[in-house]
Formats: sequence, structure tokens, C-alpha cells
Amino acid sequence: MSVPKTKKQWILFLTGFTALLIGAGILLFFGIRKAYRLQQKHQLLRENPVVEITALNIKAPVLEGTDQQTIAKAAGHFIGTGDFGKGNYCIAAHSSPLYKEYFNALKDVENGMTITLYDQQKNRYEYTVSDSFFVTPDQTEVLDDFGDDRITLITCNDDGTQRLVVTGIYGNRTQAIRSKL
Repeated sequence: MSVPKTKKQWILFLTGFTALLIGAGILLFFGIRKAYRLQQKHQLLRENPVVEITALNIKAPVLEGTDQQTIAKAAGHFIGTGDFGKGNYCIAAHSSPLYKEYFNALKDVENGMTITLYDQQKNRYEYTVSDSFFVTPDQTEVLDDFGDDRITLITCNDDGTQRLVVTGIYGNRTQAIRSKL
């Protein structure tokens, strides 16, 4: 024998059901958003130069420019600095303790680690980390040409008051290594 539901029970049931639908909608929204961002990241990795530090699980597409719009979606090459394997090739990317940004793990870099730079044709340029240090945001001399062939990676510290600078000296160049980036 079924007991008829009271008005209060119906209201509670509908409220719970509505909350369940809203929760499922929110999860669906964020799931679709994450899938879209991953698809975008893989496309950027395929179509652009890439910087990678395997030991730190860093792999970032590199776009030209360091404006906020560019580094919101990838690492950015400082226009007018070096070229692949030549001069001081300078790259900036975000790091943030709250968000999964490309250079989050850069703070754990150690001398001797390998930084690999792939050009658009996926030719490989390897650099060996030689130094890491902090500067203030106005110390832009790290972008200068030092007369050698190096890569300079730059990101903010956690509170944004300083910039972590990692330099690597160019070593070997392997022709046309095509790998799944």
C-alpha cells in the first residue's frame, strides 16, 4: 500500500532533483571545457615550435610574442631575441600555484638538465641547463645577446614580484627528428 506524498515531500524531492541536474550540468560544462582546452593544446603542439624539459614534465607550444593574449594559451618567444640554436632564444610562460600553467615545474630545474627546443618542422635543438636565478621584473638584461648560443626561460615566482630565469647552453642539433609531440 502506497502512502501519498505530502506537499513538503514533493518540494524536497523537486529541490533535490533540481540540485542534481544543476550539478550534472556544471560537471558537464567543465568536462567539455577541459576536453576543448586539451584539444587546443595538442593542436598548438603539432603546429608550432615546442619547448620541452622531460625531467620536469614540461612541454609547451611556443608562439611569437609575449603579450597577455599569447601567453594565456602558450609560451611566448620574445620577438627580436635569438633563433633556434643561435643567439639568446628567450621564452616566457606563466606559472601559478592555482592553475596548471606551462612553467609551474620550472622552479624545480637543476643544472645539467636538458631543455629541448623543436622548431616548426620539428628539428630538435638541445640545450643544457647552466643556471637558474631570480631577477626583478625590470631586469631585462637577461634578454640580451651574450655572444653564445643559449635558451632563456622566464616565468614569475608565486606572488609575481620576481622572475625566475633559467638559462641553457646550446649543444647538439639532430636533424629532422619527428616525434609525437
